[in-house]
Amino acid sequence: MTTATVALPSTFSLGLARGRVELRRFFRQKEAVVFTFSMPAFLLVLLGSIFDGTHEGTGVSAGQLFAAGMIGSGIVSTSFVNMGTGVVFDREDGTLKRLRGAPVPAGAYFLGKIMLVAVAGLAEVVLLLVVGALLFGLKLPATPEKWLTLGWIFVLAATSCSLLGIAASAVARSATGAAALMNLLYVGFQFISGVFVTPITVLPDAMVDFASFFPVKWICQGLRSVFLPESMASYELAGTWELGKVALVLGAWCVVGVVLCRLTFRWTDDR
Repeated sequence: MTTATVALPSTFSLGLARGRVELRRFFRQKEAVVFTFSMPAFLLVLLGSIFDGTHEGTGVSAGQLFAAGMIGSGIVSTSFVNMGTGVVFDREDGTLKRLRGAPVPAGAYFLGKIMLVAVAGLAEVVLLLVVGALLFGLKLPATPEKWLTLGWIFVLAATSCSLLGIAASAVARSATGAAALMNLLYVGFQFISGVFVTPITVLPDAMVDFASFFPVKWICQGLRSVFLPESMASYELAGTWELGKVALVLGAWCVVGVVLCRLTFRWTDDR
């Protein structure tokens, strides 16, 4: 008599199941959902309303300039901040320890997190596009090429920032500490990367040079190329959009992020 062999679920199918759990858990936390989605939109409305006027010779308002950059800020929020705090929360409440002891591969856990980042990130982009269009006249990309640029920037931005969020989660000892750390880094980089202070050319050179080593500056610069006319490229440091360098820097941070995650990721609080 032979014993039938039961095929175990694949990592992909387990990851999809884990993703559904992540999404349900996230959207049940109403305060976290409101804060995650409303903060970039609130800052956009605030900054776009305070700094009025049009940039000379471009026809682009301050609100449109802020809106293009804040879309990048929203992607960073839903990837870096969300991933960093989420991993620490899972470690603190024992979720990671239980998953490690179960026949669930690590890849399935991270695939579930990727699904959460993708859904939340896309929702954030749509929300900021609606706010930017209704309040400040931000226009959607006019050509297939610009839609394609928006797509690859979103993928590279969400991937690099998610990986860096996972790596940064190793520093925090608690979910409360993680929230403080991630939001401190998030807000700080918005200032030095030309998101809250525009155009970026008004910032001190040393500050911009430092910001240029990290993804946020390049994410927002790339997205400005998608939503703003070519005349606005002159407001960038190099006088051009530098999309090739945007792809290179974000791709490099994806590689660096993988290395950092492998070196620093912890399943438990044991130090």
